[in-house]
Amino acid sequence: MEQATVAVIGAGFAGLTAARALHAHGIDVRVLEAADRVGGRAQTERSAAGTPVDLGGHWIGHHHARMISLAEGFGMTLFPTPEIGEAVVLEGGRRIRIGPLTMAAAAAALLRLELLARTGAGPRWDDVTVADWVAGILGGRARRLVEAVLPEATACDLDRISVGALAVGIRSAGGLRTLLGTAGGAQESLLSGGAGGLAEKLAAELGSAVHLGRPATAVTRSADGVTIATPAGSVRAARAIVAVPAPVAAGIRHHPPLPRERAYVQDNLRMGTIYKAIAVYDRPFWRERGLSGAIVALDGPVPAAFDVSPPGGPGHLCVLIPGRAAEALDRLTAAERRDTVLAAVAGQLGYATMNPLSWHEKSWHLDPHVGGGYTAIPRPGALDALADAALPTGPIHWAGSETASRWSGYLEGAVVSGERAADEVLAALGSTCLGVHSKS
Repeated sequence: MEQATVAVIGAGFAGLTAARALHAHGIDVRVLEAADRVGGRAQTERSAAGTPVDLGGHWIGHHHARMISLAEGFGMTLFPTPEIGEAVVLEGGRRIRIGPLTMAAAAAALLRLELLARTGAGPRWDDVTVADWVAGILGGRARRLVEAVLPEATACDLDRISVGALAVGIRSAGGLRTLLGTAGGAQESLLSGGAGGLAEKLAAELGSAVHLGRPATAVTRSADGVTIATPAGSVRAARAIVAVPAPVAAGIRHHPPLPRERAYVQDNLRMGTIYKAIAVYDRPFWRERGLSGAIVALDGPVPAAFDVSPPGGPGHLCVLIPGRAAEALDRLTAAERRDTVLAAVAGQLGYATMNPLSWHEKSWHLDPHVGGGYTAIPRPGALDALADAALPTGPIHWAGSETASRWSGYLEGAVVSGERAADEVLAALGSTCLGVHSKS
């Protein structure tokens, strides 16, 4: 049986950050990752043009100090999310103009959400779905605009999330303007080498401590630590950090069974549903038409598209499709998905859209090691499950973006959670916590 002081389950940013912090204190760590790669909800591929393409989380916000520090420490640069040209709003496949009355009605609705987030939505809002709340917005087009924006921001159909849970997410991001914004907001910058590339650098620093293709199948707790069963043999440790989403962690058996409070967390959180695709072209040709590549569609198969091209090209066009629309794509062949997605935006960006140099896609809800994105969401009526997601269970500590009170659902939140879990372990082991993780 292998021995380690701390075992970390999951090699996403939460697990890698926790392992790195413990390793820096001289703690013997083993990182057990079920997949054949590191990164968790971040994954980077290479395009036909040789550029990194992020299939998962990739935006770095203005206030994401930890991710910015990590990128700089590993020699990666950040570049601003492109905003060159005009954004487009579509309805029925045609470009429309959002009039002042429609914009005012949508803005007033979003302001009500902002106020709920700031003041703390009471328990009654956890029993109201966002779909029911949005149905009360006056003006059909204003309502459809909000219905297009919020699922893309949450990776969730609006009947599957409560107003209370949405308010918590808005507060975690520092407000709706930050949540939805680019310059100065949560989508301000992109990483030169890709978020998955940064995760690989973190893992390389840990070397042989990271074990890929080694899922944790069971955890046995005892008075002197934990024993983690894997297909390649067991690992005995004094402490464990489980750094995978709660719905994925629910697949790990526990002896003795988890206490009722933790079982409640795992039974009542579920991952969002999101499909992401990036088409790569020799240049961002849509700018030649005066367009930014940013599209919001009030109907149709593609609610949102963005220009995420690196400086100097080539052209990278990103598409995000949440909820049931993403599940509908699962029933198509790969070629049908590509044609469906690209045809939805080609009428505006130009028919060169249909012929990318390379095409990259991922349905995150079909990844068994991640379960979906962007984060774990409490079922309506079970918001308290999210509040308890970070509470330790004896020698087991819990990490992952959804356990962070700040920047939940973002890479920054994953790093925050990893540092917090590492500090908990250091305190439990009697090590001195130097306070290097105190900035917010």
